[in-house]
Amino acid sequence: MEAITAALCRALLPKRSRDGHKGTFGKVAVIGGAVGYTGAPVYAGEAAARTGSGLVFVGVPEEVYPIVAARCGASMAYPLPADCQAVKAKLTDCDAVLLGPGLGNDPGMRQMALKLLAELENPVVLDADGINAAAAHIDVLRDRRAPTVVTPHAVEFARLGGDLTPGREEAAARFASEKGCVTVLKGPGTIVAAPDGRIRRNTTGSDALAKGGTGDVLAGVVLSLIGQGADLFDAASLAVWLHGRAGDLCEKRLTAYGVTPEDVVAAIPAAIRELLE
Repeated sequence: MEAITAALCRALLPKRSRDGHKGTFGKVAVIGGAVGYTGAPVYAGEAAARTGSGLVFVGVPEEVYPIVAARCGASMAYPLPADCQAVKAKLTDCDAVLLGPGLGNDPGMRQMALKLLAELENPVVLDADGINAAAAHIDVLRDRRAPTVVTPHAVEFARLGGDLTPGREEAAARFASEKGCVTVLKGPGTIVAAPDGRIRRNTTGSDALAKGGTGDVLAGVVLSLIGQGADLFDAASLAVWLHGRAGDLCEKRLTAYGVTPEDVVAAIPAAIRELLE
């Protein structure tokens, strides 16, 4: 097992071209949101923008669109069409798609997320309620024609059929191999496992990140790095380090008690700067 360190992450950070434009650095999309869960897609979208994405779209149900749109700064919110095929058409040219932040329990939205997961040929990051939507249809992960990253915490991992009995490292490795997806098993010392057996353990982060919404920030960072062309295993590894380091920087300033998801989003550039120095 390899430790995810600053030295490793310096090598993994996508290079930027001085003559690049917004289309150069990835077009990505977040699909999620529901009544009572309007923060999650915002955190994910803004995190993707802070990590370097050129274009970030945030698709949410029409009833929460005005709330989400008012909170988006660097990302662009839009109301999701009711027809799943229309949503799919809008996502076709995206470099990566994140499904799940704040998706909630609406049957229609969960069904849409599941259908998109099954049919999209883009790389997909599956997070939060997107994981819950897929739990009863777990074979969709193995059957996908495009690469996938799943980002469960321990409870969500169990819902997906993961078994933590042999320990977190072995559990993540088995799941990644069986389902054919990069697995980010969140928690202290987050584990990143690839389908080919590679395993990495994160070295950043603390209980400052133990707050609702910080997982959505992580998902947005993973999304952005994939959209910028990083290999999925490397993108997930770099993302957990950046997310954890951003949390560490926030803790120094605000204490572990006072860190919010917005703080973590704002600290992502400072974490990236450490890798550039």
